[in-house]
Amino acid sequence: MNIVLVQATKEWREFQRDRLSLALAFLLPLFSLVLLGYGIKLESRNIPIVVNDVDNTSLSREFVQRLYATNVFVPALSSDAKSPTDAIDRGLAKAALVVPKGFTGKLFRGETSALQVLIDGTDIANTQVISNTIEAATLYFLARLKEAAKPEATSQLVVPHLRLWFNPGREETFFIVPGAFGIILWMFPSLLTAVAASREKEQATIIRVYSSNPNALGFLLGKTLVYFVVAICMAVTVMMVGSFLFGIGLVGDPTPLLVATPLYVLTSVLFGLLLGTFANSQTIAVQATSTIGFFPCLLLSGFVYPISNIPFPLSLFSLVVPARYFVELTRDTFVRGCGWSAVWPVPLVLLGFCCLLLAGSWISVRRMQVKD
Repeated sequence: MNIVLVQATKEWREFQRDRLSLALAFLLPLFSLVLLGYGIKLESRNIPIVVNDVDNTSLSREFVQRLYATNVFVPALSSDAKSPTDAIDRGLAKAALVVPKGFTGKLFRGETSALQVLIDGTDIANTQVISNTIEAATLYFLARLKEAAKPEATSQLVVPHLRLWFNPGREETFFIVPGAFGIILWMFPSLLTAVAASREKEQATIIRVYSSNPNALGFLLGKTLVYFVVAICMAVTVMMVGSFLFGIGLVGDPTPLLVATPLYVLTSVLFGLLLGTFANSQTIAVQATSTIGFFPCLLLSGFVYPISNIPFPLSLFSLVVPARYFVELTRDTFVRGCGWSAVWPVPLVLLGFCCLLLAGSWISVRRMQVKD
């Protein structure tokens, strides 16, 4: 125990003197929280569309207004464009709608009146949204038109009443911010620990560690203790600031979060420690943490899109990404509120990751020891 405290005291003093470590511990996590919370938008809005209403009747204008009422489209700034296709070619609009001459007359005669819709297929994120929105607006417009023409008729025999659970306002913040907690608390504690562990080898101060002849486990636990405490402070700071800025709060039982958060940040610290013991320089440690840690965490954790959308066999790699489990738990804690019944495996999985990473670090440090 004395070896652990001596190593922790030494590490704490080095941490206090390193401005980069202080920035990684507090300033950059908060900057990342603001960037992820405000910068990522999953719901498509304000898509520029150019409309050429050749018919120009009250009914055709009502259809166009019904399209804008979806809050998905806005009029494109296409005054310089020669035609709707030219507006799309020049990137002034993502879609174009042409209402043909005789649109209203055909509707009143019960004939089919075709609309010409052009969509910019290079914007794959909005292509399906544009198509679905125009189709939905058209069906709604036709239903209202039928009801107005025959008010005594029932326009629909089945009327669905939709109810959204957990997030009735469809606020993206409730999806992004809890997930951002998992990304930030994986990225920065591991990066901080990896840089600290590799610094000693790069600056050759590891010789002093060798000369003190500590055992491998005491050396590891001493380093882990300091950065675990820093990571806990980081977690408390990030979650409090996130709750204040984005108006999210705990829903239901908070004990799963209280149990899983220390295990998760400990997993992150041990992961960084493992990489730091293998890296011979801080540059390699940063690159390894970014490549092996950050990108799989961002892409395979379910933070941006559901894990079910990840194709096989790449989806198998998500099973060894700890952030996958913690993101699920934070979204339950801050949005669903189902409690232990939904997330009870998460602490057990994180505990397993801790044991594996500690064992890997111990093997790596034993190989670093100077032989008698």
